Amino acid sequence: MPTRQPLWTWDSLVAAAEGDVSGDAPAIVSGVSIDTRSIGKGDLFVALKDVRDGHEFVPAAFKAGAAAALVSRSYQAQPNDGALIRVDDPLRALERIGVAARKRLAASARVIALTGSAGKTGTKEMLRACLAPFGETHAPEKSFNNHWGVPLTLARMPADTQFAVLEIGMNHAGEITPLSKMVSPHIAIITNVLPVHIGHFTDGEIGIANAKAEIFAGMKPGGLAILPRDNPHYNLLARQATAAGLEIVSFGISAQATTRAASIEGRETGSYITLAHPPIDYTLGAPGDHLAQNSLAVAAVLGVLGLPLPSALGPLAGVSAPVGRGARSTIATETGPLLLIDESYNANPASMRAALATLAIVPRKQFPRRIAVLGDMRELGAEAPALHRDLKPAVDASGADLVFACGEHMRELCTLLPPAVLGGWAGSSTDLVAMLTAALRGGDVVMIKGSLGTNMAPLVTATKALGPVNG
Repeated sequence: MPTRQPLWTWDSLVAAAEGDVSGDAPAIVSGVSIDTRSIGKGDLFVALKDVRDGHEFVPAAFKAGAAAALVSRSYQAQPNDGALIRVDDPLRALERIGVAARKRLAASARVIALTGSAGKTGTKEMLRACLAPFGETHAPEKSFNNHWGVPLTLARMPADTQFAVLEIGMNHAGEITPLSKMVSPHIAIITNVLPVHIGHFTDGEIGIANAKAEIFAGMKPGGLAILPRDNPHYNLLARQATAAGLEIVSFGISAQATTRAASIEGRETGSYITLAHPPIDYTLGAPGDHLAQNSLAVAAVLGVLGLPLPSALGPLAGVSAPVGRGARSTIATETGPLLLIDESYNANPASMRAALATLAIVPRKQFPRRIAVLGDMRELGAEAPALHRDLKPAVDASGADLVFACGEHMRELCTLLPPAVLGGWAGSSTDLVAMLTAALRGGDVVMIKGSLGTNMAPLVTATKALGPVNG
């Protein structure tokens, strides 16, 4: 295997950042980091301002082995600092580095950008798995899909990348457009349009659909838009894609879909999917109909790239749900094994229903009692109370024997639950910990889900603390 080139030479990095240098320059930079807790030796540390000012951590970055730091011109160098690249604004400089990384890709490389109200990270991981056997594939390790995550992912992209897969997210209108122009994708995927962040849109889901369509802004005419044929906003998305001069490929289960599933058989350990067009069967290793639906978008991408679908779809059998997005762990409690389904990363009405549906397919033979732990769904605006109450049919369909809930909006759902089903409610996740752990026992399957701002992580941690964890 040929040796890969270094991520950045010093001269090319400084030129991309458009900065001034002080200190002894390293020969190469092997990575780009914004977090001293995970920084690698030889990385460039970028001092961004967020909850805390990253300039406070520059000395720690050098102590951890950073090759250099990207800082503002006003930063006062410390005695043990190494090479510094000084710029007016580190975030803008990171964006310039990301754009430079995109421009240096070979003409044959293909850049895929994806957005959607839900399923971005799972779809990205499926694409990563399927594309990797066919060439050097680059994708973010986490959900780096915002104003700093996208340029950071680009800045980390090696020059010999053949397939790049990037997520682009948003909370408000206008946020996707500059990121799409930065990424300049050949292929854009919209997984779905759902009432997520709807509290920020006065025109409801139409506004969300228009915001998702901003992903077309950075594409050149002739690019490909992969669109969800079964979504009620498909026609709006298709009109926007056509106006941008893009070709359209759709996915779904309706007869009009370009890439269509004839059947999706949900199983405890995944899904078995039969495509009607093209006629191929494949297995998805992670359970959940929502993941199976998004795998159709993956099949569509592989098809337009001209890859052999039977072999290209093979890696999906080994895909597992990411941490916080359906990852499963078996916990050996004193009273027997307990299954934890960790959906704690985030939540919206559609993903909450999907998680409850996944809970429903866990066989009672091994785990007789089903427990749903639900936290508030955020950024739903005036519709929040009704959207939480509307979860009642999904809770019923899941067969949940007990429901624990936290947050003011989840109180709305609790008022609709029979007393025998309501295990407990608390204002915060930390206040719910004692109630939940006291109720858990061997033979339970417990699914924990809520918005990131509701902070369901303490409930996951407490559940895992009940015994040795497998998985």
